[in-house]
Amino acid sequence: MLPALAVPRRGWGCLYQLHLLRRRRGQCQAGVTLVRAGCHGWQVPLKLGSLLPVLPCSRLPVHSASQVRVYTSDGQKNNTGTQDASSLTSEGSTQNTATARNASSQMSPSLQQPIQIKVKAVLKKRDYGPKYTKNNFITGVRAINEFCLKSSDLDQLRKIRRRSPHDDTEAFTVFLRSDVEAKSLEVWGSLEALVRERKRRKEAEIEYRENLFRNQKLLKEYKDFLGETKPRSSTSAMFLGGPGKVVMVAICINGLNFFFKLLAWVYTGSASMFSEAIHSLADTCNQALLALGISQSVRTPDQSHPYGFANMRYIASLISGVGIFMMGAGLSWYHGIIGLLNPQPMESFIWAYCILAGSLVSEGATLLVAINEIRRSARVKGLSFYQYVLQAHDPSTNVVLLEDTAAVLGVTLAAACMGLTSLTGNPYYDSLGSLGVGTLLGAVSAFLIYTNTEALLGRSIQPDQLQRITELLESDPVVRAIHDVKATDMGLSQVRFKAEVDFDGLVVTRSYLEKQDIEQLLQDIQQVKTLEELETFMLKHGENIIDTLGAEVDRLEKELKQRNPEVRHVDLEIL
Repeated sequence: MLPALAVPRRGWGCLYQLHLLRRRRGQCQAGVTLVRAGCHGWQVPLKLGSLLPVLPCSRLPVHSASQVRVYTSDGQKNNTGTQDASSLTSEGSTQNTATARNASSQMSPSLQQPIQIKVKAVLKKRDYGPKYTKNNFITGVRAINEFCLKSSDLDQLRKIRRRSPHDDTEAFTVFLRSDVEAKSLEVWGSLEALVRERKRRKEAEIEYRENLFRNQKLLKEYKDFLGETKPRSSTSAMFLGGPGKVVMVAICINGLNFFFKLLAWVYTGSASMFSEAIHSLADTCNQALLALGISQSVRTPDQSHPYGFANMRYIASLISGVGIFMMGAGLSWYHGIIGLLNPQPMESFIWAYCILAGSLVSEGATLLVAINEIRRSARVKGLSFYQYVLQAHDPSTNVVLLEDTAAVLGVTLAAACMGLTSLTGNPYYDSLGSLGVGTLLGAVSAFLIYTNTEALLGRSIQPDQLQRITELLESDPVVRAIHDVKATDMGLSQVRFKAEVDFDGLVVTRSYLEKQDIEQLLQDIQQVKTLEELETFMLKHGENIIDTLGAEVDRLEKELKQRNPEVRHVDLEIL
């Protein structure tokens, strides 16, 4: 029995593969090396002439040494035989080299042709990591505020001129964020010291604001004591014309109407007159709220509200509509129901009729002022009177219009019901008049709530206006197409426009090349010999092309605002 019979069962697989190899090649006297690569078994050279004890292995790959060749990238033979030096012993590698030479001489000429291998030269991919700020730019103001530096500290850093995102400046100076961070650590010594300084400055800023508020309050008290000598402000001038004038006239007239209607109700005890007094009071309060909304809507945008306060008019009108419903309609319904359940005898309505007649004249005058203002504004926008009111382009004037319309109708309804009560002596007619006025106020409040809610949700501009802006962009040679167009009315005739723009890269690149010296550019290209020089050349001009694309975006935004003055904010996203 062979000594190999003492070997475990899996060792016979190696002997069987070796036997098959001997039969195929007919090389009974040739030596073959068994190599177990990539596993933790033992590596033992085995000769076919004599059977040495085989150590345990599992699926050891058996390769003929004559079938393994190694070539370099230029196609020249580097070595023959098995090249895994870490897997061969010195004795086995010497024997394999001789065996491979003998076997290769017996192979066909077609198998002896060198293998041509082409290597593709590519740049090594750089791993920037999840947070990469090495090439980030930072402005001087941010460097001073966020990193607690002085202007003298920035003078020692590298200065870079970049394209300005603002229309009024051509270019501005920025610094590398990495330089600023290194400088801040140099100045403060450690990151902990920098954090402490930031905290200290934040506390000082809060204290400064508190002192500023206190000083402004003292200054206001001082001016109130000595008298205000400043000229009329622009906010006050808003109430001398336009919607502000309409609101101020309505406040004065409705305040007087409330006073006289209240006296008439005290004298007569009429439920309809009480409803009219409550109606005038609600109108006065709501229009005072509208005046507050108009004054707040012209505030300068700040850091907390970058798009301004134009929607304050819609908010004030919405609250006004809710107030009409709660105060006007609710109290009128309540008093009318009480009058139906507990009717009271009526006094003479002569003074009440006189007050209602004066109220009808004054409310009608205010209504005419509101109608004229809406007609003028609708003519400017190219809309009909009905469209202008329905879309609530001027919410303050709309509230005055609807409230005065309801007031005129309410006065007429109250006078009619009071007349029926005088003729028949039945107080139920007067209570029904109160319910009618409440229903009228409820309808007005519902319309105001609906229109102002639609405006606050972000209403789109008119289709023809949107089409005009879209055609302006599409007619530019640098634009291939625009998608996802959104144009929102922000109030006060201010529009915010947003679109995704597919730019023509060829036109952008040609625009960049037109500003370059082509002959010098050609010389720079001819001097490129290595991959590093090519990378430097492409990075330089690639960044300049990106700057050119940004300049084209700025140009489009500027032209769009010039041709459409109502467009205040433009957001063009590169597709």
